[in-house]
Amino acid sequence: MKIEAIDIFKKKRPVIISGPCSAESEEQLLSTCEEIASTGKVDVLRAGIWKPRTRPDTFEGVGVQGLEWLVKAREKTGLPVSVEVANFNHVFEALKHQIDILWIGARTTVNPFSVQEIADALKGTNATVFVKNPINADLELWTGALERLNKAGIRKLCMIHRGFAQHGKSIYRNEPKWQLAVEMKRRFPEIPMVCDPSHISGKRELLLEISQQALDLDFDGIMLESHIRPDEALSDKDQQVTPTMLEEIIDKLVVRQPVVPDEELNSQLKMLRQQIDIIDEDLLKLLGERMRVAENIGLAKKEKGVTILQTKRWEEIIERATQNGELQGLSKKFMIRYLKAVHQESIDHQNEIMNSEDSLNLSSAKNEQSSNS
Repeated sequence: MKIEAIDIFKKKRPVIISGPCSAESEEQLLSTCEEIASTGKVDVLRAGIWKPRTRPDTFEGVGVQGLEWLVKAREKTGLPVSVEVANFNHVFEALKHQIDILWIGARTTVNPFSVQEIADALKGTNATVFVKNPINADLELWTGALERLNKAGIRKLCMIHRGFAQHGKSIYRNEPKWQLAVEMKRRFPEIPMVCDPSHISGKRELLLEISQQALDLDFDGIMLESHIRPDEALSDKDQQVTPTMLEEIIDKLVVRQPVVPDEELNSQLKMLRQQIDIIDEDLLKLLGERMRVAENIGLAKKEKGVTILQTKRWEEIIERATQNGELQGLSKKFMIRYLKAVHQESIDHQNEIMNSEDSLNLSSAKNEQSSNS
């Protein structure tokens, strides 16, 4: 893709983006933005004015008038402003008001038709566009959104990692699934990545921890929601912080460098990474051996007409392996994720063996021989 650098990411790391989840009134937005700006720690102001809510009859934003408030906030603070857009009309109004940065939300990224509509509306402009990950853990949708915008001529792109919807209980509102964001950084190293801890956490108590994790993974920026009176917010009040709390979080962040000119450290890291490479090779060999055993199990099951999935055996594996994993300092959460992945691969191998042509012919011959006898 053809990418141009975004000025704010040239000047500072991390870039801090902040403002209320929603612009609720002119007074609320301007007061929040002015207090945020007075900290001297924020680089871009943000506010939602069109809110894609899950249920009807909830606060869905103030609409176009909120753009006028954002323009005033920019005039008063001198900071660039950003807003979420979800369709052609949103883009038209935002560009008419000369909003500095547009972002595409998770509910829009998930729909290629909506992304294409936005891309078409942006053709011929020099807009800066941030793209949030889709709600579901589908990196092709995220990649596709970036590609659609780039094909429309948008060169100044940024990714926002806001976590992914999950089933069941979790301490997070949206599971971070850091490995997916890291994969996108690998795919597009020239595109900056910003973390949105507010939507990952869903609660202000986790904002510092998640922000630090993002910086330790070499993210380029942080987007934190701030409200002059967060407990009175009309949307997402639990994840917003006051400007004072925002400043405290930023002050506690430790910014580490991805590379440092330290020969002793780099030599030590090189040696340790070589050890990891050797261990990884051994692990892969063992996994390969495990799959070959799984294939033999598949052949034995096919010969006796036994189903692939054996629920009791699977439960025994989980119980034994998680206990052994804990002895090795591995969390139960990791062990379950690992076991599920290995188990699925084993099932795939057995399924291929049991349904291969040679295997089916062998089974048919044995069944025929049994009938004749």
